[in-house]
Amino acid sequence: MSDKNLSKDVLSAVNKKTGKVISENAVKKLASGVTAQTMQNEAELRQLIKQVAAMAKVPVAEGTINDIVSAVKKSGMTMGNVEALMKMMMK
Repeated sequence: MSDKNLSKDVLSAVNKKTGKVISENAVKKLASGVTAQTMQNEAELRQLIKQVAAMAKVPVAEGTINDIVSAVKKSGMTMGNVEALMKMMMK
């Protein structure tokens, strides 16, 4: 499966799961500002989580944000496996 198909699959799964419509351009715009450093910088990671939540119009509690930040930092997650993780979570 190509990255392009994976991206569309993830976007489709997110839209279906949330019941919201998030445009591919909105996701690309958000993703363009994310770097490998973002994944390890707590302030940048928190901002990214809040942006994604706002885009999906899904409230995220501060405790949940803390859990996500902790999990990402502990896992050593990289940009390369974030999309695959999202796809797995949406199935």
